[in-house]
Amino acid sequence: MRLPLRVKVPASSANLGSGFDTVGLALSLYNFFDVLETMPEGEYSIDIIGEGSTELSRDIGNQFIQSYEKACDSWGIAKKGLRVRSSNAVPLARGLGSSSTAIVGGVMIANLFRDVPLSREALLPLMVEAEGHPDNVVPCCLGGMVVSCWDNGELKFVKMPRLPQDIVAVVAVPDFKVSTKDAREALPQNVSMKDAVFNLSRSALLAASWATGKFDNLPWAMGDKLHQPFRSKLFPGGETILREVKEIPECTGVAISGSGPSVIAFSNGSGNPVAKLMCSIFTKYGVRSRFFVLDEDYQGTVIESLPGLRREI
Repeated sequence: MRLPLRVKVPASSANLGSGFDTVGLALSLYNFFDVLETMPEGEYSIDIIGEGSTELSRDIGNQFIQSYEKACDSWGIAKKGLRVRSSNAVPLARGLGSSSTAIVGGVMIANLFRDVPLSREALLPLMVEAEGHPDNVVPCCLGGMVVSCWDNGELKFVKMPRLPQDIVAVVAVPDFKVSTKDAREALPQNVSMKDAVFNLSRSALLAASWATGKFDNLPWAMGDKLHQPFRSKLFPGGETILREVKEIPECTGVAISGSGPSVIAFSNGSGNPVAKLMCSIFTKYGVRSRFFVLDEDYQGTVIESLPGLRREI
């Protein structure tokens, strides 16, 4: 391996409504982890630019470093110190998989120090174990829309066909945070058989429609009764966005992104009418917001060379 190098890791949107803790989609918004040089074991220097630059740890507490060290420990290899530059475009704590980018990036770098590096697919169980569930890290690593199941350390997944080029993902990101802890605690411990069947039918329809290109089904297929009715109450405008955005003709499905508070909608064309409506609803509820019009990232995490002096490590 030669340094410096860059790990390019995409954002991801989990659940897509009915696929709770199971479905995720990689998006064309990226965090970049530039590994500039090695240092003595246990020493780290992290420069953070962009999202999270005033909040994220710059030492051993950084999630990228924790993931890197965890992978090294699991394989019994030396934990070389690193000088890293992290350039972040994925909003922090907004339901777009920012923590997954750090986990995936850290494991991918550790893998390069192995005598025989593993395939990306072989790295997934370690990534899922670090995250706790597969819906963000698997598409973050592999790209595309992925359906995943995780049980007792065993992972099964299917990467779905690409989105059509005329469908874009519009993500509205409010200036409001919902902690993962609060989002989990908002969920009921028990659900009715009726609601369970509702979600089972919608998630099956979501996967089948995506696999066969019947994207007109998405407004129905993204319906949910397990988490969105509860999480949409945690941020201003959430319930209104889910109700009103799906009614405009340009929208082909809307959902809370991950545990929120960002909201993702699929749209034909430019996506501007959908973005305008979502942001106007946030404004109506007194919350500033911004939006991204994104494509599906189908490549997943990649490692690229950086121009400049190469160092053998």
